[in-house]
Amino acid sequence: MTFKYVVMKTTLFRLMAIFMLAGSCMKLSAQEVPCRIAVSDENSIRTNNSEWQGWGTSLCWWANRVGYHETLVKLSADAFFDARKGLGLNIMRYNIGGGDDPTHHHITRTDSDVPGWQHYDAETGQTTWDYEADARQLNVMKAACKSAGQDAIIEVFSNSPPYFMTNSGCSTGSFKSDENNLRDDCYEQFAGYLAHVTDYIEHKLKLKVTSVSPMNEPNTNYWPAMNYKQEGCHFDAGEPQSRILTLTRRALDGYGLNDVLVVTSDETNPGLQIDEIRRLSPEARSIIGRINTHTYGTNSIREMGRLAKDEGMNLWMSEVDGNGTIGPAAGEMSAGLWIADKIISDIEALEPSAWVLWQVIDTHVCAEGYQGRVDKGPLNREGGYWGTAWADHDAGKIELTQKYYAIGQFSRYIRPGSTVILCNPERRSGCRAIAARDGRHVTVVVANLSADEKPVEIDLTGCGVKNVHRTRQIRTSGTIAEGEHWTESKGPAVIDGILSASLAPYSITTFCL
Repeated sequence: MTFKYVVMKTTLFRLMAIFMLAGSCMKLSAQEVPCRIAVSDENSIRTNNSEWQGWGTSLCWWANRVGYHETLVKLSADAFFDARKGLGLNIMRYNIGGGDDPTHHHITRTDSDVPGWQHYDAETGQTTWDYEADARQLNVMKAACKSAGQDAIIEVFSNSPPYFMTNSGCSTGSFKSDENNLRDDCYEQFAGYLAHVTDYIEHKLKLKVTSVSPMNEPNTNYWPAMNYKQEGCHFDAGEPQSRILTLTRRALDGYGLNDVLVVTSDETNPGLQIDEIRRLSPEARSIIGRINTHTYGTNSIREMGRLAKDEGMNLWMSEVDGNGTIGPAAGEMSAGLWIADKIISDIEALEPSAWVLWQVIDTHVCAEGYQGRVDKGPLNREGGYWGTAWADHDAGKIELTQKYYAIGQFSRYIRPGSTVILCNPERRSGCRAIAARDGRHVTVVVANLSADEKPVEIDLTGCGVKNVHRTRQIRTSGTIAEGEHWTESKGPAVIDGILSASLAPYSITTFCL
């Protein structure tokens, strides 16, 4: 009896162990297998001699709106351009406004009626320069450059020529939005306008300009006359684009600005950009200093990256944003996860040397409005939205979002001068990742797009990393009120080249070692 009892008891324990093991396997299956990420120097981006130039934003239209307010200027410089206090963006795309006909009142957004640098007398046909017209945007740019310090990069770009140089007499576009709007007799005058402003910024304001982009999404039908939103100008691919590029180069050289680059047409998607580059004249193609492309559309994005490498050209992702979300239950993190996924996807496919957001502030709160126009009000942090924050002009505050903190998980820790490394974990793992090396230091950013806590194994042997006992872990998750915002803690050790950690649901984590 005793023997049988022992056997039965032993068998029972074995069965229980089997069931417990099965249960643990089922639990692991429910959480999915660990997200495995390989970080290897062999996958480094080679664009721009493998040197990452940085992260940025355009200054239009938000700087035009907040630049009158001393407190908002200071808060913006700290929040967006200071690497210790904020995002550490270092690229500023300054918009040289064309300025609309002063008798027009169709631009109803409070921020996007960007003033021009010249006044036009219709009776005499004469123009005069007004160096104070765009003081608001310039105030922000000066403060931003100070916060960014030695990493600051300024690019000036144009959405439209001044209204008096256009066919329609309107800076928002042509009456037929797929037709050229710069008058045939004004190409040289417009190139001179861009060069003169660039020269003023460099020699009067003492701010170094790196590049000039004379066209913005030109080969589209986005820009109709009397538009409510912003300036814009169509340029056909081929001769018109070639002409303005070569004339801009000559105008800059005439001011002695030989080291200021002229860049391509800042097209809305890589497919259009490729076509426009191929249709440039030999002279225009020879003077291109860098390729800029937006990624609102992603058609032919990998082909764009290959073309840049084949041509030996530097390449920026120079503008994008959107109101996308990821995660049906992610709440305030949904917009942050979307922008994290967008950053990683763009860099994986395009392999640029910089990534630039459209604008960091997309909406404003002000009881008085602005110039008789009404502000849109605060963002809905729970959904999708453009920008990363809103400016409260009444309270003198910049209100931030989890999308802001999501971008900071990249921009604060992958700094200019580092080498970006592609990781490409399987999408089915629910994780996205990218890495960078700066000397002996390696940074890995991992976004957990799923609702589950997720184990992650990061293989660093391809970077020559073997054992590291002290690492940093920085995470953003949850809500503005109660969540994590670049919350730093002691990170896991690297043992035999492997960093093992657990990723919080709907989170972005940066590992620094």
